Amino acid sequence: MVKKKNKPEVKNRKLIAFTNPRSRVSEQFRTLRTNIHFTVPDGKVRSLVVTSASHSEGKSTTSSNLAIVFAQEGKRVLLIDADMRKPTMHQTFKISNSKGLSNVLVRRVSLKMAIQASGIENLDLLPSGPIPPNPAELLSSSNMDLLFENALDTYDMLIFDSPPVLSVTDSVILANKCEGTILVLNSGKTERAHALKAKEAITAATKTRLLGIVLNNVQVDKDLNYAQYYAESQFEK
Repeated sequence: MVKKKNKPEVKNRKLIAFTNPRSRVSEQFRTLRTNIHFTVPDGKVRSLVVTSASHSEGKSTTSSNLAIVFAQEGKRVLLIDADMRKPTMHQTFKISNSKGLSNVLVRRVSLKMAIQASGIENLDLLPSGPIPPNPAELLSSSNMDLLFENALDTYDMLIFDSPPVLSVTDSVILANKCEGTILVLNSGKTERAHALKAKEAITAATKTRLLGIVLNNVQVDKDLNYAQYYAESQFEK
């Protein structure tokens, strides 16, 4: 695990599981974590990819906060920005993106040198690095397999923030390398046909499991039972 004396100060409101851990939204992320544990009771899932059907559905916010709640549980977590087309993690965590995943995959920088501290206990970050001309080829390379091997020697869990599954092939490539996939959909925005197509693309991957579907931006009735809302709206096996 990366240990640095001067860790960045985390204030971004998108990281609500850290900045406001008692909020209702933070509780939803902890519920998501719990549901992942129940979905895989043997606890063997150590690599997750978070994707969406289309852009602006909340996948990056979900992957970041999910990584935080797993870190708060005591797991050593590496959050990886695998969206090497439109990366955002460096902006969310206020870190440099001068080197990262793309540099590691072309062997210009070691994994250890590219990882950065998040400012949150148990959570380290691997930003995307400079945008390469061939993201899909890099993700499917043997160097990516080596990254998995090396990272899992140090971390309990790897969480990948990946591009939308209907836009490019990157997410399906990652899904075939990871043990589980989370699909994020924007309630009221994502078209049903797109949601079904995204689900089909993930389930067609041979080496992963679609662990659940997160409905983002759900409008909550104040009178709706709290537990019922979580069980029915936030996670779907």
